Amino acid sequence: MRLLRRGKVKDIYELDDGNIMFHFSDRVSAFDVKMATPIHRKGEVLCKFGEFWFDTLGARHHMIKVLDKDKMMVSRLDMIPMECVVRGYFYGSFVDRYQTHLGHSLPPDFAPVLAAKLPKPVFDPTTKSEEHDRPVDRAEVTSSGLLTSDDYDYLEEVSIALYQKMSEVVETAGFIIADVKFEFGRNSNGEILLGDSLGPDEYRLWLKDDYAPGKVQESYDKQLLRDWLIAIGFKDTVDRLAKLGKKPDAPEVTPEIAAELSTRYILAYERITGRKL
Repeated sequence: MRLLRRGKVKDIYELDDGNIMFHFSDRVSAFDVKMATPIHRKGEVLCKFGEFWFDTLGARHHMIKVLDKDKMMVSRLDMIPMECVVRGYFYGSFVDRYQTHLGHSLPPDFAPVLAAKLPKPVFDPTTKSEEHDRPVDRAEVTSSGLLTSDDYDYLEEVSIALYQKMSEVVETAGFIIADVKFEFGRNSNGEILLGDSLGPDEYRLWLKDDYAPGKVQESYDKQLLRDWLIAIGFKDTVDRLAKLGKKPDAPEVTPEIAAELSTRYILAYERITGRKL
């Protein structure tokens, strides 16, 4: 094996046969900063959740097989440098950008209440960057030559359909997917396949029984970590240093937050998949 890239969450290796191996670590990142504290069994959850979604969604994908509890073999893709975000609820960065970027996507009578369900899912793609992703729209993507109009329309249609199918699956287990990020790539024949992976790092997951519009929702993903970082002022530090082209040192996650994150990751996996970890 040859290490190709060590990411914020997973390490990527080239295998002797030309395929790729993902090693899902227990690392966790937030606001584009890798935390100093690992989250117990997180890598295992991400790997097995990815396997579950690839097997369940029915989309063409690049997974070949799971090699170990936290390792997956996939075929090599030429990844499309756009993150295909689908939003079903008025939450997160969607709220911050509603007036300037997304207002046109929603009917004029929509009441922008925090965590309200949107009239229909909204395709809200971003650039794919190791630093800070930023929103892009159809005009920018197609005019820059990143994608043709047909390919953009295809990714929008497929992403929304996948989000709707995931929503149906998690709803039967008592959860809501507020939004999700898909990544796609082209194989050697130029065909577009679902790539990367799918787990709690790629979507915002809420319990149905606790859901109520107009308030911050309890999340069964890494939003718990984001909320804690905001509360201790770390997000403000990230934003301040970003203007200077710098990043802060990662803080140690408290034992209580780390343990609760691990518990929520495992609980979500077992309830949604019906499998024991």
